[in-house]
Amino acid sequence: MHTASFKTNPIALREILQDAGRGELQLPDFQRSWVWDEERIRSLIASVSRGFPIGALMTLETGGDAAFKPRHIEGVSTSAVDHQPRSLLLDGQQRITSLYQVSLRGEVVSTVTAKNKRVDRWFYIDIRKALDPAIDRDEAIIGIPRDKVLRSEFGRQVDLDLSSREHEYVELMFPVTSIFDADAWIIGHLRNAMKIGDESTLELVEQFKKDVVSNFVDYNVPVIELHRSTSKEAVCVVFEKVNTGGKALDAFELITAMYAADGHELRKDWFGTSEQLGRAQRLRQTLVLPGASEGILAKVSNTDFLAVLTLFHTRARHDAAVLEGRAGRDVPQVIANRAALLNLPLSAYLEYEEKAELGFSRAAKFLHTQNIFRTYDLPYQTQLVPLAAILADLDEHWSSDPGASSKVRRWFWSGVFGELYGSTTETRIARDFMEVPAWIAGGGEPSTVIDATFRGDRLWSMRMRLSAAYKGMNALLISERAQDFISGQRYDHTIFLDENVDIHHVFPQDWCQKQGIERGMYNSIVNKTPLSARTNRIIGGVAPSDYLVKIERGSHDRSAVDPADLDESLRTHLIDPELLRSDDFDGFMAARHAAMIHLIEVATGKKVYVGDGSEEAAEAADEEQSEAEYSLPTP
Repeated sequence: MHTASFKTNPIALREILQDAGRGELQLPDFQRSWVWDEERIRSLIASVSRGFPIGALMTLETGGDAAFKPRHIEGVSTSAVDHQPRSLLLDGQQRITSLYQVSLRGEVVSTVTAKNKRVDRWFYIDIRKALDPAIDRDEAIIGIPRDKVLRSEFGRQVDLDLSSREHEYVELMFPVTSIFDADAWIIGHLRNAMKIGDESTLELVEQFKKDVVSNFVDYNVPVIELHRSTSKEAVCVVFEKVNTGGKALDAFELITAMYAADGHELRKDWFGTSEQLGRAQRLRQTLVLPGASEGILAKVSNTDFLAVLTLFHTRARHDAAVLEGRAGRDVPQVIANRAALLNLPLSAYLEYEEKAELGFSRAAKFLHTQNIFRTYDLPYQTQLVPLAAILADLDEHWSSDPGASSKVRRWFWSGVFGELYGSTTETRIARDFMEVPAWIAGGGEPSTVIDATFRGDRLWSMRMRLSAAYKGMNALLISERAQDFISGQRYDHTIFLDENVDIHHVFPQDWCQKQGIERGMYNSIVNKTPLSARTNRIIGGVAPSDYLVKIERGSHDRSAVDPADLDESLRTHLIDPELLRSDDFDGFMAARHAAMIHLIEVATGKKVYVGDGSEEAAEAADEEQSEAEYSLPTP
């Protein structure tokens, strides 16, 4: 199968621009609109006027599997052209659009200044300057406002008036709109010169035609033409390689262009309209906590959503092949990589879209049961894809089935504490999608549960908010029905945002520094726990024995706290009250480390390895960054 067969031919610039005007050459719909600034357009015109290379173009022959919805080069009259293009322009959009608009279109060009101000310009070549070897060619190319009058002194002074053909002739300013029909302008100049009795510029104009106009007329552009057999994935990769001026093209844009060719508006599905919410908005508004602007699914991308659909589609193809008796390489893979996304047919999208959205909704509910309420606290965004696919695949009563919900929970926390979703995840996502439902149905343990290992000493090196296991530990602590030290309220979803709960030091940093405790030790997750912002302020930087007394005494704006109640609240954080009250940092850290290990073992269903921590030193060095760099987003 061909992936990127191509040929290279030099094609006349005039022919390319005419093909664009006739609609023979169009853009794939995934190409973004682009406006070149005035200076770049002037430089482009100058380069062609001197016969200098402006780079190769790349086109894709239409009629193959990579069928994208086409759209015209900006400025082409779509009412006059309604047929399918012969080829699509992959690289060279800005150059061809600019040259078409300044030359063949015959209308004023919308562009921007160096300060990004929108302006309309007609482009001219100053004949005298263009023929003067001492003057840089860029200086000979000028842009004139829509009314073709150049003014200064805040519009009071007219510096150049090209509002009529006669004025152009007298000023020897050649309009670029006449570059491919120069004879008509030159004949007009000749007649005007004879009419006014000044034929001194005729030779100059003739030289201009020979030295400048001919460069446009004879200009050839190298065109790399990809054959129609080029695969969708190859088109995507090639486009990204050549499209160095813009952001990377993602699969969603390519699929949008392909579905548009079949009349389906994928962007409308995702982004919605003024009358109807799109899927992105619906996901963002799923399980929004009081006081929050968005829910746990706010960062689900369109390619995340397409990945879930692709898992279902490729599994259906896989299962069909197995039923047909095929085996080995003849059986399609279950996968959700970009190549698979690009081959997701519209029929599969329509078949699975509602199921996938249901899966993400169930994923949000599951995460809330695990006390993960904000995208900021989600250990792995990538793990949402298999989670949504797995939950969409289960019976609607899965959450009320203790066996099913327990296994989903074990799989999820195995991925988090095994730290298995932090690098290349495509294969793991597909494997989990196949193995977890089978495990729930009575099969063997999935790879992620088997592969997950956690070393007890890893807790000492977990210091960064960006660490998945760090976020996971925070969620597990809240799951232990952690209560606020002062109010005694449990940190459930109803007060989570109201109280601005975040993870903070138990033994304050200032106190630890004064005691000469190693920074890496007091900054580890073992010395941190979820606390409300108010409680953290009251704790301050004093010894635990001091801030506990302060909490118990109360103040004018808060009630006193019974010591026994405070001790009970401390225990919900896996904190031994006696060790904290005696400011026993080492004893506290050892006891809490053991309690955290037990918590992880319960969540993953596996024993934590407790051994030599030398291997953790390298990881600790990587994570030795100040937490001050990572601020909690405003709810």
